[in-house]
Amino acid sequence: MSIIDKPGTFNLGDRTVKRLGYGAMQLAGPGIFGPPKDRNAALAVLREALASGVNHIDTSDFYGPHVTNKLIREALAPYPDDLVIVTKVGARRGAEGSWLPAFTPEELTQAVHDNLRNLGLDALEVVNLRVMFGVERAVEGPIEAQVAALAELQRRGLVRHIGLSNATPTQIAEGRRICEIVCVQNHYNLAHRDDDALIDDLARDRIAYTPYFPLGGFTPLQSSTLTAVAARLGATPMQVALAWLLHRAPNILLIPGTSSLAHLRENLAAAELALPADARKELDGVAKFGAA
Repeated sequence: MSIIDKPGTFNLGDRTVKRLGYGAMQLAGPGIFGPPKDRNAALAVLREALASGVNHIDTSDFYGPHVTNKLIREALAPYPDDLVIVTKVGARRGAEGSWLPAFTPEELTQAVHDNLRNLGLDALEVVNLRVMFGVERAVEGPIEAQVAALAELQRRGLVRHIGLSNATPTQIAEGRRICEIVCVQNHYNLAHRDDDALIDDLARDRIAYTPYFPLGGFTPLQSSTLTAVAARLGATPMQVALAWLLHRAPNILLIPGTSSLAHLRENLAAAELALPADARKELDGVAKFGAA
């Protein structure tokens, strides 16, 4: 049994994954653009993740672009049978590294083929549609044509399961009227909790929720409460933040990313961290008072 078995598992469609996985975004260069600073270190992190029991990796061909998927293929192919690779489509990178929408059905179809080629797969297990009406946050807008395009690729056998990223409850409902939505990937962490009600609604329907920026994003979480709880438990603040998410709801799947072996091991160790009731109560209050 690996250290990450303790939080249990949850389903992504008809696949079962451990609740603590790995996000490959940070394997690309600075700003998630260009090649990694240390290619061998990036490959080592991917291999260590699988050796530690991870069977859920999150990626996208717009990381780099094309960088993380090629690293995953080099490090891990031929892939273990239990490994679930989740990717995203809906965005592209500008020449200077900007994040731009690539949201037409034609662009989504091309992105699926790019992911297939760079990962070396015949079919993508899960494809999240990244909703790009707002880059920094979920913004309302119709997604019927985009979800329908992915559903057509699903019928053709190129995509097995479909999810949504950066989506509002209205958009999630719209997507579910077209096809089964197996997961939602939105911005959520200890201090950013706009999706509290959504997480509970999805849990009732057995739909996975994967928080991106679980540790605060490009600026790490800063909270005196978090720091105090971590000191009391003999853990790091980031381990406590991850453990809080695992306790928050059974449908939460974590994909903390790093390009460091030491940080990978630290993140995975959060699976064994028990949070007493009084610590959870303190941490629940962080969002009410900001990150103070």
